[in-house]
Amino acid sequence: MQKVNFTETILRDANQSLVATRLSFDQFEPILSTIDQAGFYSVECWGGATFDVCLRFLNEDPWERLRKIRAAMPNTKLQMLLRGQNILGYKHYSDDVVRRFVRAAVRNGIDIVRIFDALNDTDNLKVAIEETVKSGAEASGAISYTTSPVHTLDKYVEMVKELKQMGVSSICIKDMAGILSPKNAYDLVAAIKDAVDLPVVVHTHSTTGLAFMTYLKAVEAGADVIDTAISPFSGGTSQPATETLNYTFKELGYETGLNEDALVKMASFFKPIRADFLADGTLNPISMATDTQCLTYQIPGGMLSNLLSQLKMLGALDKYDEALLETPRVRADMGYPPLVTPTSQLVGTQAVQNVLSGERYKNVGAEMKAYCRGEYGKTPAPINPEVRAKILKGEEPIQGRYADTLPTDVFEKAQAELGDTARCEEDVLSYIAFPPVAEKFFAERKAQEEKLCRYSIEAVED
Repeated sequence: MQKVNFTETILRDANQSLVATRLSFDQFEPILSTIDQAGFYSVECWGGATFDVCLRFLNEDPWERLRKIRAAMPNTKLQMLLRGQNILGYKHYSDDVVRRFVRAAVRNGIDIVRIFDALNDTDNLKVAIEETVKSGAEASGAISYTTSPVHTLDKYVEMVKELKQMGVSSICIKDMAGILSPKNAYDLVAAIKDAVDLPVVVHTHSTTGLAFMTYLKAVEAGADVIDTAISPFSGGTSQPATETLNYTFKELGYETGLNEDALVKMASFFKPIRADFLADGTLNPISMATDTQCLTYQIPGGMLSNLLSQLKMLGALDKYDEALLETPRVRADMGYPPLVTPTSQLVGTQAVQNVLSGERYKNVGAEMKAYCRGEYGKTPAPINPEVRAKILKGEEPIQGRYADTLPTDVFEKAQAELGDTARCEEDVLSYIAFPPVAEKFFAERKAQEEKLCRYSIEAVED
C-alpha cells in the first residue's frame, strides 16, 4: 500500500499565513503532546517569520521556543524553513554566519532544514545544505515554484539534479502563491521522480482554490509528502486541511499513518484560538477567501495584501488596479524572479513606486538597487539592461557570488558589541539577524528578570 506522509504547518506557515505568525508558545503549548502523537512525517515549527516575530512582537526567545517544542515533542521530526544565504533575514550573510546558524538550529532541536532561495540560485543554497548535512540533520532542497517563459520543466529538473549533488535528502516543490496547477504538479513530480531517487515533498497554499486537486495529482505522480494545516487554521492563504486530505487519501487506498483521535483533539483545541484571532481582527476574513487573481498576476496572497496596505497608507487605493498590472511588468524587467520573500516585496514596492510617480523607475529603493547590483544572486533571466542602467546610474554589477565579498568577522564583531548582554552564541546570532529588535528584546528580558528577582526578594522578606 502506497503511503502519503503529512507535514503539519500549524506552528509555522499556517499561522504565519493567516495571523501574521502571532501564535505564541503559551497558546499552543498545551496541545504539543497531542501533536507529537498524531503520526506526522514532520511538524514545521520554526524559521520563516517565526524568528523575527518572536523577538519583535511576542517577547519570546525563538531559540528557547524551539527547545521547549523539542522537549514536548520527542517523537516527531521538527522542521524549519531557511532562506539559504539570507538565513531568516532579508539580506545575505557571510558563510561563517550561515554555518553557525545552521549548527545552532540543529543543536537546539531541528531535524529537517528546508532550504530555499528566492531566485533559485543554487550558489545561495550550497553552504546551508552542506552545513545541515554536516550537522547530522536532513537538508530538504526547495524549488521556489513559479511560471514564466524561463521557468521550464527542464530547468527545474536541472536544478533538482544539482541539489542532489549538493547532498539534500529530499526535494521540496515550494509553491508559495498557490499557483501550482494539478496538471503541472503531476508533470513536475513525475519529472523529478524520473531524474533523481529522492523523496518529493509538495508545499502549496489554498489561495487560488487549486490546492486539494494539486495534492491529489501530485500524489498520483509519486509525491511522498504533502504540507497541510489542521482545519481551524487551513484554507485561504494557508494550506489545505489535514483532516480532509487524510480522509481523502485513506478512502483512495493510501496509508497516511495519522492518528485521527489526535487530529480531532488538535482541531478542537485550535478552534477557540482561531475565534479569538477573528474577534480581535488579527485574522482578516479576506485571508480566508479564494483569490484567483494570483493565477493572472502571479502575486501571492500576502503580497496582494501588502500592495493594498502600501496604497492605503499613501492614500492611493484608486491606483490598485494599475499596480496589479504593473507588477508582472516589473517582474519581467527584473528577470522573472519567483515572488517569494524578499523578491516579492522588492517587485511589489517598485510597482507601487512606478505607478505613483508616473514614470517607471524614477524612484528606486536601496533594496532594488542592491538587487540590480547582484547582491541577491543570479536572476532566472537577465535583468532588462536599459532598466538596470537607469537604476544603477553607471555603477557596475557585482561579478561572482555576493557572499564571497562579505567580511568574515561579523560574528566576532557582534559578540564584542554585545559584551555581557549576550549569554550564548544564540544571542549573538539573534543580534546579527535583527540588531535593533534583538537589543530591545535583551533589554526587556533583563528588566523582566530583575522584576521577578525583586518580587522573590520581597516575598522572602515578608
